Order: sequence, then structure tokens, then C-alpha cells
Amino acid sequence: MKISLITATWNSEESILETLRSIQEQDYPRDQIEWIVIDGASADRTIELIKGAEFQPDKLISEPDKGIYDALNKGVEWATGDVIGFLHADDVLASPKALDHVACALRNSGAAAVYGDLQYVRARDNGELALVRHWKSGVYYRRKLVWGWMPPHPSLYVKKEVYDSILAADGKIFDTSLTCAADYDFMLRLFAKHNIEPAYLQMVLVKMRMGGTSNRSLKHILQKSREDWQVIRRNRIGHIHTLVWKNLGKIGQFFKRS
Repeated sequence: MKISLITATWNSEESILETLRSIQEQDYPRDQIEWIVIDGASADRTIELIKGAEFQPDKLISEPDKGIYDALNKGVEWATGDVIGFLHADDVLASPKALDHVACALRNSGAAAVYGDLQYVRARDNGELALVRHWKSGVYYRRKLVWGWMPPHPSLYVKKEVYDSILAADGKIFDTSLTCAADYDFMLRLFAKHNIEPAYLQMVLVKMRMGGTSNRSLKHILQKSREDWQVIRRNRIGHIHTLVWKNLGKIGQFFKRS
């Protein structure tokens, strides 16, 4: 089972090599990993560092884009794997067995998608990663969508054939009119409109550095809430309580340290 991993980068010189190493260290066969890097014309050493590494992406595109969702759309178009996942420049695969577990879960369950858990981490002065939040996804039930449930997008792996059939209004996978909620929109279309029932892999698949676009400032948090509400209305999933519980449900993640 060939897995396409798409990494969106932009001025990511501080973290891209950690992302790279986490892919390089996978026990999964190298010829069954397709690593695609979509760079938004970085002005720092991101591309230099990637090209200077021993482990190389299968496809590397560096050009101006319209934001992260434009980059993800490009990556999906370039992907040739049986399964597509995303691992951005602030993320690392949680263990060398991560992709092997994903492939086994897809084969054993027969599902078209699989997701796991995610940990938000912060770098200490000594270079180690300190746990900040533990996002335990839990088993999927359709009724959870009404209460704001969603799996962490970086832990979601979906078969390529499904991506080919799920398009936004602009004909792309991710709606580029949204700046921070196009992944939520995609998942609501995936689970609610197209009735994809994912398998739950009860393990941490990805560690994400704190400070991403959707949580780095109050301005971005407010923008994300506005876009989440737009997505909830568009997909006709729940109502205002959906948005409220989508945010309140995150509080417990700061206390789940297992």
C-alpha cells in the first residue's frame, strides 16, 4: 500500500529537518512512501536544507501560492499513492511505526479512511519536546458531528479514490476561500455528505508544535470560529451548539497526558 505524505512549507527552516527525519526513520518500505513537498516560495533556507539532506522528497515544488489550502490542493493533485496523508513542517510522525500502523489499520478494517490521536508539543531549551495537549480522538459515530467532533486532520489518512470524488464548490478538495477551516469543511463533507466511516487507530500518530495558524493568536482564534460557523451552516450539521462544543471539547485535551 503506497502512502503519499504531503508537506506544506513556508519559511520552515527551524523545523523542516525534524519533519524530514521522522519520515526517514519510518520502518515502512521507502518505495511505498511518496513524500511530496509543496513550498510557498520560502525566503529562508527551507529549500536549501531539504536539498542538502540525505533523504529526499519524491516531488518538490517551490512557487508562490494562495496559502496552505492551495498548497494542499496541489499536493493532492500530484499524489499517486493509494492513501494520502498530511505532515506539515511543524509536525513529526510520532514513532517509526506510524505509517506501518496506518497501513495495517486500513487493510484490516477495510475502511476508506483511518485516523488516530495527536499531541501538541512545545520545544524546551534543551531541544526536547514537552507535551502541552493530548488530542484523544475517540471512536467515530456520525452523531458526534452535531456536537463539533472531528479528528485531528494531520492524523487522518484517506484513500486516493475518495479524494477523487469529494470536491469543494471551487472544484478543489480544500476550499481556498477559507483561511483556517477548510480542513474542517473537508471532513464534514467526507463524513456527513459522503458517509465515509473511518476506522480509529487508538494511538498517537503525529506530534505538532504549538503555534499553528489556527491557534497562534486571539485574532486567528476568532477568525477560525467565524469560519467554523460558516462551515457548519454550509454543511447543515447541527447549529450554534455545534460550534460551542467544538471549542469547549478542547479543554479536556490539556488534562489528557497519557
